[in-house]
Amino acid sequence: MTIERKIMVSKDLFAYCLTKPGAVEDYPFGPDVIVIKVAAKIFALLSRRNGQDNLSLKCDPGYSEILREQYPSITPGYHLNKHHWNTLIIDGSIPEREIRELIDHSYDLVYKSLPRRMRARYQAEW
Repeated sequence: MTIERKIMVSKDLFAYCLTKPGAVEDYPFGPDVIVIKVAAKIFALLSRRNGQDNLSLKCDPGYSEILREQYPSITPGYHLNKHHWNTLIIDGSIPEREIRELIDHSYDLVYKSLPRRMRARYQAEW
């Protein structure tokens, strides 16, 4: 995958995260880490480390293990709870469709943990 294509994929994934109801971007860790939240709860982090774009997502622990075995570019969450978070290296080895499904999974985990009143508010946006 060319550098230009990697940048486009990363921008597309960032844009896809922001399509989720209630999703907002934030920079609590400085300008180099984009945090995507719903109702102040993080469901995605985009960063660049060692010249490589990374996407960290919340994930069911059992599913995390399966993904890490299937893809060498999925590792335990970098600077996150390694049981509940994965970091995906955006290098072209994971199909974009699957990454979008993992973004959906992360968002759903966080969304389901919100109080009912907040879920109803965001559901109206859907």
